[in-house]
Amino acid sequence: MTSSASPSPSPTLPRQTGEVARSAGGGPVLEVRNLTVSLPKGADRTNAVEKVSFTVNRGEIVCLVGESGSGKSVIAFTVMGLLAKALKPTGGEILLEGENVLAADETRLRDLRCTRMSMIFQEPMTALNPVMTCGEQIDEVLSTHTNLDANARKAKILGILARVKLPEPERIYHSYPHQLSGGQRQRIMIAMALVLDPVLLIADEPTTALDVTTQAEILKLIAELQESQGTGVLFITHDFGVVAEIAHRVAVLRWGELVEMGPTEQILARPGQGYTKMLISSVPSIHPQHRGERKNAITVLRTQKLGKTYTGHGFFQKARVVKAAVDVDLDIRKGETLGIVGESGSGKSTVARCIARLIDPSEGKVFLGDTEIATMPAGKLRPHRKRVQIVFQDPYRSMNPRITVGDFITEGPMNFGLGRGEALARARRLMETVRLDPNALDRYPHQFSGGQRQRICIARALAMEPELLIADEAVSALDVSVQKQVLELLDEIRQRLNLAVLFITHDLRVAAQICDFVAVMSKGRVVEYGPAEQVFGAPRDNYTKALFAAAPGRHWEFGKFAAA
Repeated sequence: MTSSASPSPSPTLPRQTGEVARSAGGGPVLEVRNLTVSLPKGADRTNAVEKVSFTVNRGEIVCLVGESGSGKSVIAFTVMGLLAKALKPTGGEILLEGENVLAADETRLRDLRCTRMSMIFQEPMTALNPVMTCGEQIDEVLSTHTNLDANARKAKILGILARVKLPEPERIYHSYPHQLSGGQRQRIMIAMALVLDPVLLIADEPTTALDVTTQAEILKLIAELQESQGTGVLFITHDFGVVAEIAHRVAVLRWGELVEMGPTEQILARPGQGYTKMLISSVPSIHPQHRGERKNAITVLRTQKLGKTYTGHGFFQKARVVKAAVDVDLDIRKGETLGIVGESGSGKSTVARCIARLIDPSEGKVFLGDTEIATMPAGKLRPHRKRVQIVFQDPYRSMNPRITVGDFITEGPMNFGLGRGEALARARRLMETVRLDPNALDRYPHQFSGGQRQRICIARALAMEPELLIADEAVSALDVSVQKQVLELLDEIRQRLNLAVLFITHDLRVAAQICDFVAVMSKGRVVEYGPAEQVFGAPRDNYTKALFAAAPGRHWEFGKFAAA
C-alpha cells in the first residue's frame, strides 16, 4: 500500500561543537549569573533554582534539560518577569543585552516583552485566546508596542504569517484557534513571538504534544528563523531527540542546580556526570528488539472493516463528512502489544475509542474474544465494559481531585458488585504491583508526582481485571527517566498478567521498544501493519518511510557510553 501524502522529512541542521558562530556585534544576548529563586515555606526544598549561571549567544540555541522540578521553566519565567508570586528571585542577575531584568519594574518588563525577548509556550490552545481571531491576537502585540496604523499592522501580520509558512495567510488571519491544527496553532505562537524581531526567544516545551512530522516542521522553522535573524534561543525540552537535532549547547539541571553544561556532542556522547548519563541512557532506542512470537496465543481483540464517519454542518453551510477511520483491520492476542502510530488526525485515538465503545463505530465489527460489541446496544454492553480499560495521556485530568486514590481505584470494581473490603484489598495489591506505597491510598492526586499519578491510573485500569488494556499516549508527557520506568512497568504487567495491550503513541522510539506489532495510520487508514522489527527495519510504504525520517535525533543511539 502506498499513501498519497508523505510527511515532511526531519531537518538536517548543523550542530557546532566548538565556539558558536556569532553575528556582527558579538556578545551574549542573555547572561544568567548565580540566579537563585526561593520556594515558599513548607516546600520540599529551600530553592527552586540555586546559583545557576549560563549564557545564550547571538545565533545560538541552548537547550535546558532535566526532569520535572529541575527548575527549567522557573528560569524561563524569571527571565520573562512572569514568575508566580509564591516564587521570589533572591540572588544573582539576569542580563538581557547587559540590562538586568531582575531590577526592572513591571512597566519596563512590559516594554521588553515581544520587543527584545519573547516566549513560545508549551500548549498553544491554552495560551491563545479562544474568542479572538489569530490576526487580532498578533495585532494586539503590534498595537501595544508600535505606532503603526491598522493597514501597516495588518500587512506586517500577513508577512509574519507567511514567514512562519502558514498556508493562506489571509484565511489564517481571520481564523479562530480552534479552527486550526495543533501545528498551525504553534506557528501562530511563533509568529506572535517573532513579529517584532526580539533578540532572545524562549521556547518552553513547544513540541512536546506534537507528532513527529509537525515537530520536525516546527524545529526546522525555529532553527531557520534563529539563523536568519541571529536570534538567541533558550529551548526547554525533555526530548533528547530534539536536543540532538537543534542544540548548539546543552545545560543539564537537577533540583534547581546546574549539573553540567557543554557542546551538544560532548554532553550526548561523553557526559561527565552520573545524572546526565542516567537521563541519556533512559532515552528509548529507535531500533526494536526481537520480542518473539505467540503463535498459539488466544486472540483477545479483532476488528473487521472498522470505520467511523463524522457528519456536521452549520447554518447556510454544506454538510461536511469526515472519515476518521476507514476499513481498519487489527488483531491482538494475549500477551501482545500492538502499537498504532501516525500523525495527529490519522485516526489513532478514534480507533481506540471505537474499540472501547466510548464512541459508536459507523461501520465494521469489533470482536472482544468471540463477542461482537460494535453494534451491541448500550444496555447489553455494560457487562463487557470491564473487559477493556483505558489509560489516558494526562493522569491529572483523568483523576477526580476531590476523592482519594483509594476511592479512585476501588470505584470501578465496586460498581460491578465487589464489596468495599475486597476492593480495598485489591487496591492495596495493585499499588504494590505499580510500585507505590499501599499506605498512600488515603492521599489525594495533587500529593503525587506526574509519574506516580500515571501509575495510579494504571492500577485503576487493572482493578477491573481487563482482557485488553488501551494506553492512549500514556507516557508522552513524562520525563525520559519516568517514561522509562512506566514503560518497563507496563511491559512487566503485560507479561505477568498475559494482557493484550493496544498502545497508541506519536513517539516512534517508545513504539519501537514496547510494541510486538505496529500499525501505521494515515488519514484514517492503516497503510502498513506488521511485526515491529519489520516495520521499523524495512518499511514498505512511502508514508511510513517519511514518518520515520522525521523522527528527531534518529541518527543518535543514546546511551551507548553507558557500557564504558
